[in-house]
Amino acid sequence: MQLEDIRHKIDNIDREMLVLIQERMGLALRSKKFKQQTSDTDREADILARAGQMNLDLVEQPFTRQLLETIIRESKRLQEEDRELVAFQGEHGAYGEVASRRLVPSGAYIPCMEFVDVFRGVEEGYLDLGVVPVENSLEGAVTQVNDLLTTTGLHVIGEVNVPVRHCLLATKSSDYREIRQVYSHPQALAQCRSFLMRNKLEPVPYYDTAGAAKMLARENLGAAAAIASRLCAGLYDLKIIKEGIEDGPSNSTRFMLLSKTPYDGTGDKTSIIFAVPHQAGKLYDVLRLFAEAGINLTRIASMPLRSDPGNYNFFLDFEGHHEAENIAGVLEQVRSLTVNFKTLGSYPADAGIDAPNG
Repeated sequence: MQLEDIRHKIDNIDREMLVLIQERMGLALRSKKFKQQTSDTDREADILARAGQMNLDLVEQPFTRQLLETIIRESKRLQEEDRELVAFQGEHGAYGEVASRRLVPSGAYIPCMEFVDVFRGVEEGYLDLGVVPVENSLEGAVTQVNDLLTTTGLHVIGEVNVPVRHCLLATKSSDYREIRQVYSHPQALAQCRSFLMRNKLEPVPYYDTAGAAKMLARENLGAAAAIASRLCAGLYDLKIIKEGIEDGPSNSTRFMLLSKTPYDGTGDKTSIIFAVPHQAGKLYDVLRLFAEAGINLTRIASMPLRSDPGNYNFFLDFEGHHEAENIAGVLEQVRSLTVNFKTLGSYPADAGIDAPNG
């Protein structure tokens, strides 16, 4: 190995250590939900004792102890800050984290493997808030999330529209001319379909955009790239080959903020879900009520009912609070016309999509 090769490996190890410490801090914050106080002397002593039993000839025990004591001390400091735990699907750097940072600027952002883990964590109280995507301007509704919204008891307390600027990322030592495969979430690959075809790049589905970036950095794949956010480039020490590779210039994803308790302010937007009898004109009867009351609808979407494939759930967003006098009366009439009805919540509408996406 040459000096530059050695230094490159050291840089990769340093980056990986910091990523792992970030993950450890997130787990430490989550552990606070299961204990009465921050300090646990028995647990700390056990961590130090187990580390002392490791036979590491180049890492002496005094250094090991000092390092772990520093990490434990920082973990307790973070726990004492009492930040809200904000869950999102994917790895650090995912667009869900970009949305989380905008919705809850002072939060601690906790990655979850699946959307259902976000819902379940908030429902069971292990996590304080959840951030999930509901629709993309190019690819439409996020089916799995919309399905989970039909059964959850959580409330929508906020929203944000995140402009999606997909980046083609690669390791810093790679040559872009040698790239043959591109890893990313299927939604991101679909949003960049024209770019991939034009450059004769093979799309390889991965469970998450940020997860693809993390894997690329960890495996140091030279002939591969990932599609992810600019935030991922900084987190995983990757270079941006090209930014803005999505097919449409107005690509954005709408995220919702979920909580066990309703929004306690005067929200100016409301989301509901309902199903109507499978008869001609029934949906029209519902929508006519909003039109006659002068209530502006901002979203209408549908999804087949799992219990009755021939029928549909309808997702409706409109301007105004569900307890406002003119709206409450309309919703009471809607309830009488539907077979299933649920108010997800009233919350502040996002003012725009001008903020950067990381």
